[in-house]
Amino acid sequence: MQPSRPSGEMDMRIANLVADSIVDGPGLRCTVFTQGCPHRCPGCHNPDTHTPDGGREVSVAELAEQLFANPLTSGLTLSGGEPFCQAEACAALASLAWERGLNVWVYTGYEYEALLERGDPHVMALLEHTHVLVDGPFVEGMKSYDALFRGSSNQRLIDVPQSLETGAVVLWQQPDPLAHFTRPES
Repeated sequence: MQPSRPSGEMDMRIANLVADSIVDGPGLRCTVFTQGCPHRCPGCHNPDTHTPDGGREVSVAELAEQLFANPLTSGLTLSGGEPFCQAEACAALASLAWERGLNVWVYTGYEYEALLERGDPHVMALLEHTHVLVDGPFVEGMKSYDALFRGSSNQRLIDVPQSLETGAVVLWQQPDPLAHFTRPES
């Protein structure tokens, strides 16, 4: 499903953009921190993103220009705040990234199943243009530095295309960077 308005005409309220992130998913990423979050998780890493009227308005076209400026960028990460509070604009940007072959990661305080139950076409459009969804609220008591690309161990790394295809949650598996090499016979 495509967004209902042309992406260049949409605005997104963001707290920040980090053009060269290596911590919000694999590879070199452009991370957009959306503004506004209803979850307000205690111990949140980005509490300045909670208020919906903070940050600044930026067009999706401008964000796309920044995303595509570095030819070494391999992915887009939408974080927050809560990207699903601006699902239409986030879906438009994710769609542009998807079309260029970039992988798309989205962080959300909602659980995957709850997003599906909404039946919101903009939420579905964002999910359909997401490779990996990091779902669930940050839980301070479950904070873990060992949880790959997550803040707390309750959060899941969901392979969204596989999950949508199978109708069940499929967890993302980190690819083995050495898998294409063969081991010589001794």
